[in-house]
Amino acid sequence: MVDTASVTASTTPETVIMDTVLPAHRNADVDWDTFDPEIYRTHNYLSLRDDDRQIMVAMREFFADAKVTGGRGVDVGAGANLYPSLAMLPFCARLDLREFSKPNVRWLNQQIKRYDQKWDPFWSVYRQNRIYARIRDPRAALAAVANARQFNLFGLPERRWDLGTMFFVACSMSNDIKEFYEAVARFVRALKVGAPFAVAFMEGSAGYPVGDADFPAVGIHVQEVAESLTGVAYDDVIITRITGGDPLRDGYSGGMILAMGRAAG
Repeated sequence: MVDTASVTASTTPETVIMDTVLPAHRNADVDWDTFDPEIYRTHNYLSLRDDDRQIMVAMREFFADAKVTGGRGVDVGAGANLYPSLAMLPFCARLDLREFSKPNVRWLNQQIKRYDQKWDPFWSVYRQNRIYARIRDPRAALAAVANARQFNLFGLPERRWDLGTMFFVACSMSNDIKEFYEAVARFVRALKVGAPFAVAFMEGSAGYPVGDADFPAVGIHVQEVAESLTGVAYDDVIITRITGGDPLRDGYSGGMILAMGRAAG
């Protein structure tokens, strides 16, 4: 089920996790090199879920309609998820994957060389659009334009990229709501004015395990997403709450939030 919402920002930021105020656990407090990308990918993307499919269809049409050609794209906090980067592939002469965790950077570089067959069902969703279907060999296309580097999103330069994605990052790096707002703003300001973007969030998350390690999250909802984009994106941003199928894991509301828009000056 997809609910599209238009929300006016009005509330004051506070650290909220599943409606409970908790002490801040900031991004810098976390050892991100304990993050295991294979465990994360196996749990989240070994097969194509309906909620991810809904996100991909919406993002596919949004980027296709944006008509960017030969651009420089960025996927911030790419992690162990290729489908946001693949969504930008037809529109990029260069595609920068930026990720803080060293194990994730190594995993991304391995996948860029020739991504494995588990991603084929994801590409099949994209190639239903004729612009994506023009790419006969998406593995070779990704290898030709993509690069992965370690980078802290709080150090992103401003106005560098022509389109961008940031999926399940700002809500899943800290339980400090202030860092959530800062992360979204930094991402959007890294894009050129008018550049199309897609950002996604887990709704109402209280944190998540990856193998034996636990990682923090902040329990945001549609209202906080709208607030985070106020002033950095144009007013016609589309915010969609997506549900469907079994919840991915315990500890969140069962919904995801997708926001698509263009960077404002």
